[in-house]
Amino acid sequence: MSANFEAKKVVVQEITDKIKASKSVVFVDYNKLTVKEVSELRSKCKKAGCEYKVYKNTLVRKALNDLGYHDFDADLNGPTGVTFGSDETNAAKVMLGAVKDYEGKVELKSAFVDNAYVDKAGVKALASMPSREELVAKMLGSMQAPLSNFAGVLNNLVAGIVRVLGAIAEQKG
Repeated sequence: MSANFEAKKVVVQEITDKIKASKSVVFVDYNKLTVKEVSELRSKCKKAGCEYKVYKNTLVRKALNDLGYHDFDADLNGPTGVTFGSDETNAAKVMLGAVKDYEGKVELKSAFVDNAYVDKAGVKALASMPSREELVAKMLGSMQAPLSNFAGVLNNLVAGIVRVLGAIAEQKG
Protein backbone atom coordinates (compact mmCIF):
# COMPACT_ATOMS: atom_id res chain seq x y z
CA MET A 1 0.00 0.00 0.00
CA SER A 2 1.20 3.46 -0.83
CA ALA A 3 2.10 6.09 1.75
CA ASN A 4 -0.62 8.34 0.29
CA PHE A 5 -3.29 5.67 0.91
CA GLU A 6 -2.11 5.25 4.51
CA ALA A 7 -2.19 9.03 5.03
CA LYS A 8 -5.76 9.14 3.74
CA LYS A 9 -6.76 6.33 6.09
CA VAL A 10 -5.39 8.36 9.01
CA VAL A 11 -7.37 11.45 7.93
CA VAL A 12 -10.58 9.39 7.53
CA GLN A 13 -10.05 8.01 11.03
CA GLU A 14 -9.50 11.56 12.35
CA ILE A 15 -12.75 12.73 10.72
CA THR A 16 -14.62 9.70 12.08
CA ASP A 17 -13.34 10.39 15.61
CA LYS A 18 -14.31 14.07 15.38
CA ILE A 19 -17.81 13.18 14.17
CA LYS A 20 -18.26 10.69 17.01
CA ALA A 21 -17.00 13.21 19.60
CA SER A 22 -19.16 16.09 18.34
CA LYS A 23 -22.77 16.78 19.24
CA SER A 24 -23.28 18.43 15.85
CA VAL A 25 -21.45 18.72 12.53
CA VAL A 26 -22.38 21.49 10.08
CA PHE A 27 -21.35 21.49 6.41
CA VAL A 28 -21.01 24.77 4.50
CA ASP A 29 -19.88 25.92 1.09
CA TYR A 30 -17.08 28.45 1.63
CA ASN A 31 -16.28 29.04 -2.04
CA LYS A 32 -15.31 32.73 -2.07
CA LEU A 33 -13.76 33.31 1.37
CA THR A 34 -10.33 34.93 1.55
CA VAL A 35 -7.60 33.53 3.79
CA LYS A 36 -8.19 36.38 6.26
CA GLU A 37 -11.93 35.64 6.39
CA VAL A 38 -11.29 31.92 6.94
CA SER A 39 -8.98 32.82 9.85
CA GLU A 40 -11.70 35.06 11.32
CA LEU A 41 -14.22 32.25 10.93
CA ARG A 42 -11.92 29.76 12.67
CA SER A 43 -11.48 32.25 15.51
CA LYS A 44 -15.26 32.73 15.87
CA CYS A 45 -15.69 28.96 15.94
CA LYS A 46 -13.04 28.54 18.61
CA LYS A 47 -14.71 31.22 20.80
CA ALA A 48 -18.04 29.40 20.44
CA GLY A 49 -16.55 26.02 21.38
CA CYS A 50 -16.49 24.45 17.95
CA GLU A 51 -13.87 23.66 15.35
CA TYR A 52 -13.85 24.60 11.64
CA LYS A 53 -11.87 22.37 9.28
CA VAL A 54 -11.62 21.79 5.55
CA TYR A 55 -11.22 18.22 4.34
CA LYS A 56 -11.50 16.57 0.96
CA ASN A 57 -15.12 15.67 0.27
CA THR A 58 -14.24 12.08 -0.58
CA LEU A 59 -12.60 11.60 2.84
CA VAL A 60 -15.58 13.11 4.71
CA ARG A 61 -17.96 10.99 2.62
CA LYS A 62 -15.91 7.87 3.40
CA ALA A 63 -15.97 8.65 7.16
CA LEU A 64 -19.75 9.19 7.12
CA ASN A 65 -20.32 6.08 5.01
CA ASP A 66 -18.16 4.03 7.40
CA LEU A 67 -20.44 5.23 10.22
CA GLY A 68 -23.47 4.14 8.17
CA TYR A 69 -24.71 7.54 6.97
CA HIS A 70 -25.24 7.98 3.23
CA ASP A 71 -27.58 11.01 3.19
CA PHE A 72 -24.69 13.46 2.86
CA ASP A 73 -23.36 12.26 -0.49
CA ALA A 74 -25.20 14.96 -2.47
CA ASP A 75 -23.99 17.75 -0.13
CA LEU A 76 -20.33 16.76 -0.28
CA ASN A 77 -19.57 18.39 -3.61
CA GLY A 78 -17.58 21.55 -4.27
CA PRO A 79 -15.66 23.37 -1.54
CA THR A 80 -16.95 22.14 1.83
CA GLY A 81 -16.09 23.46 5.26
CA VAL A 82 -16.89 21.22 8.22
CA THR A 83 -17.72 22.64 11.66
CA PHE A 84 -17.64 20.26 14.62
CA GLY A 85 -19.81 21.53 17.49
CA SER A 86 -19.52 20.75 21.20
CA ASP A 87 -23.30 21.06 21.58
CA GLU A 88 -26.31 20.73 19.32
CA THR A 89 -26.62 24.42 18.43
CA ASN A 90 -23.27 26.25 18.62
CA ALA A 91 -21.90 25.17 15.23
CA ALA A 92 -25.19 26.04 13.52
CA LYS A 93 -25.26 29.47 15.20
CA VAL A 94 -21.70 30.30 14.16
CA MET A 95 -22.23 29.14 10.59
CA LEU A 96 -25.54 31.00 10.23
CA GLY A 97 -23.71 34.08 11.52
CA ALA A 98 -21.01 33.48 8.90
CA VAL A 99 -23.66 33.28 6.17
CA LYS A 100 -24.86 36.74 7.26
CA ASP A 101 -21.38 38.22 7.90
CA TYR A 102 -19.82 36.99 4.64
CA GLU A 103 -22.88 37.51 2.47
CA GLY A 104 -22.70 35.41 -0.66
CA LYS A 105 -19.40 33.78 0.33
CA VAL A 106 -20.67 31.13 2.76
CA GLU A 107 -23.71 28.95 2.17
CA LEU A 108 -25.23 26.32 4.45
CA LYS A 109 -25.38 22.80 3.07
CA SER A 110 -26.55 20.44 5.83
CA ALA A 111 -25.72 19.11 9.28
CA PHE A 112 -25.36 15.93 11.27
CA VAL A 113 -27.11 16.17 14.66
CA ASP A 114 -28.20 13.35 16.99
CA ASN A 115 -27.06 10.76 14.44
CA ALA A 116 -29.38 12.17 11.80
CA TYR A 117 -29.24 14.21 8.60
CA VAL A 118 -30.46 17.80 8.96
CA ASP A 119 -31.17 19.88 5.84
CA LYS A 120 -30.47 23.60 5.34
CA ALA A 121 -33.82 24.67 6.86
CA GLY A 122 -33.15 22.43 9.85
CA VAL A 123 -29.75 24.05 10.38
CA LYS A 124 -31.41 27.48 10.44
CA ALA A 125 -33.95 26.20 12.98
CA LEU A 126 -31.14 24.78 15.12
CA ALA A 127 -29.37 28.12 15.08
CA SER A 128 -32.48 29.86 16.44
CA MET A 129 -32.78 27.47 19.40
CA PRO A 130 -31.24 28.42 22.75
CA SER A 131 -28.18 26.42 23.75
CA ARG A 132 -28.23 23.86 26.54
CA GLU A 133 -26.54 26.34 28.91
CA GLU A 134 -29.15 29.02 28.15
CA LEU A 135 -31.97 26.55 28.82
CA VAL A 136 -30.41 25.46 32.13
CA ALA A 137 -29.95 29.11 33.17
CA LYS A 138 -33.60 29.87 32.36
CA MET A 139 -34.78 26.84 34.30
CA LEU A 140 -32.66 27.74 37.33
CA GLY A 141 -33.91 31.33 37.13
CA SER A 142 -37.52 30.14 37.19
CA MET A 143 -36.81 27.84 40.12
CA GLN A 144 -35.01 30.60 41.99
CA ALA A 145 -37.67 33.30 41.46
CA PRO A 146 -40.19 31.94 44.03
CA LEU A 147 -37.44 31.65 46.63
CA SER A 148 -36.29 35.24 46.12
CA ASN A 149 -39.87 36.46 46.24
CA PHE A 150 -40.41 34.58 49.51
CA ALA A 151 -37.19 36.05 50.93
CA GLY A 152 -38.39 39.54 49.92
CA VAL A 153 -41.73 39.00 51.67
CA LEU A 154 -39.96 37.83 54.85
CA ASN A 155 -37.60 40.80 54.69
CA ASN A 156 -40.52 43.23 54.34
CA LEU A 157 -42.33 41.52 57.22
CA VAL A 158 -39.32 41.88 59.51
CA ALA A 159 -38.81 45.51 58.41
CA GLY A 160 -42.48 46.24 59.16
CA ILE A 161 -42.17 44.79 62.66
CA VAL A 162 -39.06 46.88 63.29
CA ARG A 163 -40.88 50.04 62.13
CA VAL A 164 -43.87 49.31 64.38
CA LEU A 165 -41.61 48.65 67.38
CA GLY A 166 -39.69 51.86 66.60
CA ALA A 167 -42.93 53.85 66.50
CA ILE A 168 -44.09 52.35 69.82
CA ALA A 169 -40.72 53.17 71.40
CA GLU A 170 -41.00 56.79 70.19
CA GLN A 171 -44.51 57.15 71.65
CA LYS A 172 -43.43 55.84 75.07
CA GLY A 173 -40.12 57.70 75.10
